[in-house]
Amino acid sequence: MRATLMYAAGDVRVVDVPEPIIEEATDAIIRVTYACVCGSDLHPYHDLGDTPEGRHMGHEAIGVVEQIGDAVATLAIGDTVIVPFAWSDGTCTYCRDGITTSCVHGGFFDAAPSATQAEKLRIPYADGTAVAIPAGTDEALMPSLLTLSDVYLTGYHAAIRGGVEAGKTVAVIGDGAVGLSAVLAAKQLGAEKIILMGRHTARTDLGREFGATDVVAERGEEGVAKVLALTGGEGAHVVLEAVGHMPAYEQAYGIVRPGGVISRVGVPQYENAAVGFMSLFGKNATLTGGPATVRAYLEAAIPQVIDGTINPGKVFDRELPLEEIAEAYRLMDSREALKVLIRP
Repeated sequence: MRATLMYAAGDVRVVDVPEPIIEEATDAIIRVTYACVCGSDLHPYHDLGDTPEGRHMGHEAIGVVEQIGDAVATLAIGDTVIVPFAWSDGTCTYCRDGITTSCVHGGFFDAAPSATQAEKLRIPYADGTAVAIPAGTDEALMPSLLTLSDVYLTGYHAAIRGGVEAGKTVAVIGDGAVGLSAVLAAKQLGAEKIILMGRHTARTDLGREFGATDVVAERGEEGVAKVLALTGGEGAHVVLEAVGHMPAYEQAYGIVRPGGVISRVGVPQYENAAVGFMSLFGKNATLTGGPATVRAYLEAAIPQVIDGTINPGKVFDRELPLEEIAEAYRLMDSREALKVLIRP
């Protein structure tokens, strides 16, 4: 089968690899029908060292079940399923607490031998991981349903962990697909004022459509001052940080109000974050967030897409075949595309 491998920073290729097989009775194999490139895929695209064996890429997928192991009970051959970016057994102590990304038997598809930017995918612990889409669902909804594998529910996770609710002022840092999804989620949760910090007009326009009441293009001290001005000098109750770089974190603690919450879902590209008096301690601010527990939210989110409550698939502004995925990486890296849909 054809699959996407990365061999070094910027070196993305579609190559022939062996088809996945059932390895455990809890496995399923799907034929991937929709995949995409994620903003987090750009981290190795920028800094992956020479990897002669290649790194399998991709962690977001919808597909049709072609094989199931003997122990799989909730899926059937022919089902169309959403696959979260992490697999989980659904039964361990952390899964029962809803923290599915810490499953004791779990893992992440990204860089795994079986990854989603490919024609087929092996799903470990299929009962605990994949969720079937109702039969007869309109094909036009598939891009929005695909966002439930990661990007929309990552934005939603940020909002949930941050405690977004009616009457609160929320600031979202980052106008990528996750940041825009966080805007949409904050709107769904009833935020009164949503400030989107981003400087790409086409993206911030979509942010306004998703529910942003204000846009701040400035960064650093200028951006902090602008948000403070928009909030009467008080800052935001909740800051959703969807970038993962240190300047974004510094901006976050600059604009969070005393007693507020910073919720990070941008994968941190740094090890040490300030938590002292001038950042968090002095404000009695809370720092939360982490890998989105997508599997815990999926069943509730699917009907919201199907009934039109949310349309997060608008974050896709390009579509390419799998064979042209290197161009998808280039387009996203150059900011010519927000998020690229891939059709294997």
